[in-house]
Amino acid sequence: MAQTRTILSQSYFDRPTLIVARSLVGKYVVRQNGVGVIAGKIVEVEAYIGTEDKACHASKGRTRRTEVLFGPPGISYVYLIYGMYHMLNVVTERVEFPAAVLIRAIEVDGDLIDGPGKLCRELDIDRSLHQIDLTEGRSLWFEDRGVRTVGSQIGTFPRIGVDYAGLWAKKPWRFRLLAADRRANSSRGKHKEKGKSF
Repeated sequence: MAQTRTILSQSYFDRPTLIVARSLVGKYVVRQNGVGVIAGKIVEVEAYIGTEDKACHASKGRTRRTEVLFGPPGISYVYLIYGMYHMLNVVTERVEFPAAVLIRAIEVDGDLIDGPGKLCRELDIDRSLHQIDLTEGRSLWFEDRGVRTVGSQIGTFPRIGVDYAGLWAKKPWRFRLLAADRRANSSRGKHKEKGKSF
C-alpha cells in the first residue's frame, strides 16, 4: 500500500503550542533543494510560548528579530546561534500571540541526527529559509505520513540550554520519542548526555 503524505496546513499549527509540539513527534520535516528531496522523522521538539515564557525570544518584547513570532502560524523562524548553528522553528497559535516549536532532533533513513544545529546542516537549512510559509510544500514543509505516535511513546522533559529562564527552564516542554532516546543512549555507551547538543 502506498504511503499517504499530507502536508501540514496552517490550521494544524493554529492550535495550542503544547498540542502542536507533542503531535509533531513522529511527523516528517521535508527539504527540497537543487540536489533533491530529503526527509527526516521528527523525534524531538521544544515548545516556546508567549511573552511570559522567559525562555521564549519574545519575552524581551517585540523586535525586528521576533516579529515573525507574532505573525500567522505555519511560518518558519530560522535563527543563528554562536555564529554557526541554525535553528529551525515553526510559528504556532493565533496572530499576535508569540509562540513556536523548535525542531531538536530527527531520524533520516534510520540515523539519528541529534541536535537542532546538526539537523539544519543535514537538511541544508539556513537563514534563506527564514519567514517562509511551511504549509505551501515548497523548499521546506512538514508532512503527516499516516504513522500514529501514541502518548506512551513520547517522553516529556525540561528544555535544554535555557537555565537563564529561571523557573521557566523547568517546564516539561520538551517532547522526545522514547525509542529514539533508547537508540541514542545505546550509541553513546557509557557517555552521559550533555546539556547541549548542536
